[in-house]
Amino acid sequence: MATYEQALELVDLLTSELIRRRTEIDRNSDYYQGKQRLKFASDQFAKFHGDRYKDFSDNWVQVVADSPVERMTVTGFQASGEETADKELWECWQINGLDADSQMGFLGSINSARSFLLVWGDPDDPDMPVVTFEDASQCIVAYEPGSRRNRRAALKSWQDGNQEFATLYLADEVWKFARPLSQQSKSPQLADVDEAIGLWLPPGEQRRRRTWEPREMGKEPNPQPNPMGVVPMVELPNKPMLVEEPISDVSGVTAMQDAINLLWAQLFTASDYASFPQRVILGAERPVIPKLNSAGEIVGTQAVDLDKFQVDRVAWITGKDAHIAEWQAANLTMYTQIIEVAVGHLAAQTRTPQHYLVGKMANLAEGALLAAETGLVKRVQEKHLWSGQGLREGARLIALAKGETAKARALRSGRVLWADAESRSHAQMADALLKLKDIGFPFQWLALRYGLTPTEIADVVALREKEAEMDPMAAVGRMMAPGAPGAGPNSDGGEDQDDEAAA
Repeated sequence: MATYEQALELVDLLTSELIRRRTEIDRNSDYYQGKQRLKFASDQFAKFHGDRYKDFSDNWVQVVADSPVERMTVTGFQASGEETADKELWECWQINGLDADSQMGFLGSINSARSFLLVWGDPDDPDMPVVTFEDASQCIVAYEPGSRRNRRAALKSWQDGNQEFATLYLADEVWKFARPLSQQSKSPQLADVDEAIGLWLPPGEQRRRRTWEPREMGKEPNPQPNPMGVVPMVELPNKPMLVEEPISDVSGVTAMQDAINLLWAQLFTASDYASFPQRVILGAERPVIPKLNSAGEIVGTQAVDLDKFQVDRVAWITGKDAHIAEWQAANLTMYTQIIEVAVGHLAAQTRTPQHYLVGKMANLAEGALLAAETGLVKRVQEKHLWSGQGLREGARLIALAKGETAKARALRSGRVLWADAESRSHAQMADALLKLKDIGFPFQWLALRYGLTPTEIADVVALREKEAEMDPMAAVGRMMAPGAPGAGPNSDGGEDQDDEAAA
């Protein structure tokens, strides 16, 4: 049991770490959504064209992040020692809408390096726990010293209106706090102005206003006991490391994405200027603008800003000796060739198939396409392994929330069932499954391999049994089976039944 001071200290510690992580999380989220500022441009280019392309992006980050998510589909959970998938777990998965929300959770893990799964019992329905995927910008898990799996505490922090809320999950209790929304939600430093009310406050008053206070929830106690006995939040890391933090798939793409955006901006600018041949003016004085006084009289001249000519490309030339020379426009195909090379590097670095990015395909054999997707398939299978550990622990938490300790123990060493990460045609899949059936694999295992969920498999098995009952030849076979009524002289049916069966 933690004291109030210990819980408050832990909330402050986890909140500060969460704020530190948000910088990269928000940046990766912006890149995924195409909010990418122009970078790597020279000072001269940024001066004249930076604002022109401030909202432009050739967004490849989204393709890189989406490509593995579309192949990460959970089809069920199987406890250790069980022959089939757990139907109750799958029912809980579907009732909580996780067949759809899991896709958002996996995408969040790829973008933000981690996502979270939260399980909590529903007092109105003890047999159906509430399970949600949580974003890395709002959640954090603290582990025991020297451990990567033993969870010490978890925090969920979010903002609503002018309030900031925090829920601290411990193994034996849950604390709930709130405080006025302030600058501390973005930075751990205290400002001199309270952002929630817009007034200057003395440092002591600032600190008092921004200290977490217990959040009252009606008759609900605070802290309230945790009947599960474990921290009910699980982390789903992306590319976990032994020492360092997990790595986002987006973080390694942003630099090349910035380079591609710059090349497109330069290409657009060059094509704009290529609309007119480039010219140089020889033998003319620099143009000037007359200065007028209040009476309209010319009192002097002012040289025209040459920077304006570079943008407007319009000039008035006077002088009998002035003439213009010109030269050919730049070769614009150079830019497109470099962009294709940059996209190819991006595909190789992220193991994204070229035909996902390039957008054009030749007449490739089916085997060549499968070979081209090998890197993506292995990438997805790695994510199955990383996310599968967290999902398996989440399935255990669901069993604990329902009070099923024996099932929770079996699920701890169970496995998560995934749809096939490799893309195959129905003909290929059917042929492969038929060959596996011929060497003895059971039907339900083949159905799981095909990608059916446990519920769908149960429906298929019931339909097969119903069809078998309606088949007259199958009925004769059941009657002729040993031990069936009228099957032979040793049966209990007598000679009349034997004659009838023989007929």
